[in-house]
Amino acid sequence: MADIARVTLGLTRPGPSNAPKINFAAKDIDVLEWSRDLLAVGVIEKDVERDEQGHFKNSLLHRLNEALGGLLGEASSEEEFSGKSAQSIVLRVSGLRFKRVGLFGLGQSASRAVAFVDLGEAIAAAAQASRAASLALALAFSEDLSDGSKPDIASAIALGIVKGIFDDNRYKSNPKMTLLQSVDVLGLGFGPNMEKKLKYAEYVSSGIVFGKELVNSPANILTPGEFAGEVLKIAEEYNDVLSAKIFKEDRMIELKMGSYLGVTAAATANPAHFIHLCYKPPCGPVLTKLGLVGKGITFDSGGYNLKTGPNSNIETMKKDMGGAAAIFGAAKAIAELKPLGVEIHFVVAACENMISATGMRPSDIVTASNGKTIEVNNTDAEGRLTLADALIYTCKLGVDKIIDLATLTGACITALGPSVAGAFTPNEELATEVFAAAERSGEKIWRLPMEESYWEFMKSGVADMINTGPGQGGAITGALFLKQFVDENVQWMHLDMSGPIWDARKSIATGFGVSTLVEWVMKNSS
Repeated sequence: MADIARVTLGLTRPGPSNAPKINFAAKDIDVLEWSRDLLAVGVIEKDVERDEQGHFKNSLLHRLNEALGGLLGEASSEEEFSGKSAQSIVLRVSGLRFKRVGLFGLGQSASRAVAFVDLGEAIAAAAQASRAASLALALAFSEDLSDGSKPDIASAIALGIVKGIFDDNRYKSNPKMTLLQSVDVLGLGFGPNMEKKLKYAEYVSSGIVFGKELVNSPANILTPGEFAGEVLKIAEEYNDVLSAKIFKEDRMIELKMGSYLGVTAAATANPAHFIHLCYKPPCGPVLTKLGLVGKGITFDSGGYNLKTGPNSNIETMKKDMGGAAAIFGAAKAIAELKPLGVEIHFVVAACENMISATGMRPSDIVTASNGKTIEVNNTDAEGRLTLADALIYTCKLGVDKIIDLATLTGACITALGPSVAGAFTPNEELATEVFAAAERSGEKIWRLPMEESYWEFMKSGVADMINTGPGQGGAITGALFLKQFVDENVQWMHLDMSGPIWDARKSIATGFGVSTLVEWVMKNSS
């Protein structure tokens, strides 16, 4: 039936992936000796200051301006370029070894990873606009940086370049391939540690691209079964460290996953697939077991509480599996990095939330696999029902820590806007770990309270709980609901990533979450 549905819904199949294939290399050459397409220079506001004669005080900009006969100074004055964050200026030049030079502003100062990831994305946009096949990046303030920070900075910029250059054109009839092939890092040092960090950025960015492609795929292509198939492909590709189990409905019934089955068992032509991907290190003992649980609703109509009206965003509900995409993107990167001492379980209860005469109704009561009963007062709060059984399953694997990622609530977007994920955890140690990982990765996460008194709003007159509370504090009550399905001896964090998973201006996925998860796993490895 699923095959018939897919044929009926458009005869569309994706083209080949346009994942960038860029060679990153740190080189010990002077910027004026570099010869190719685009020389990109990151600057802070202080770098653009002039002396009394109008010359740049910064030595690199001074030398570039002299080589260009004053053109760089003239153009930056005319275009009022002052090095502010997100400002840029790109010039076509002649008489030098490179074709174009660009200045890219970072603001008053630059120390956080997010600033350098953003710089990479800005450089990528300029490279794409100028159809550059090669670029070099340098920082005008590199002499002010510590040697220890330079590899991390180069890695963050490289990550941003791949994120910015990637164009998911698999569903376009006349796709244009990415031209950028090489990036040389100048003036930030070189050697084994720099090479390792650039390779790390390559692996993480490949996971981000994979996650983006999953979220961007429409629901008539990425059914739960197709989603499971994509996971099986990466398990086969990295079969030295990854293995996968896929459960269908009969096994879900055996495991008593009534909360999950309530959403999916009778409401859709595309059957649910419960996905369990496992990473085991290539050698050595396992010291820590981690669980990553992702919400995997491949399309969310809302069910009988149908998403209606101009602000319902039903047309973007293919992204309701963004949490699952993030954990499997991280799995791909982790399989490349092969950290030791850590075993990781990636778990997703994948399904659709559709409407059917036999589907779940408001007021139905479902029973999760830990025996707790849930009165469904809103069928559009289905993600937490699937996560409940996924969390119970993951706890039974003997994990020490769990992070779940979900596009769970619009309330979190109302609270934090479109760019910041909300974090909920009762565990201070885990909070410290994850926030440090997010800081290193350049992703934005903000902690919100687990206000236990709000649980009063979640009590049912006929079951153990309802699945949604009142309109106020919806992100908090969502987190409190999930907490009911996590063992007390397991450290747990819930990340509500409803906003940052999606770029509403461009209508594409962002790949949010992958970088933070990989950083967190690497710090938990031995």
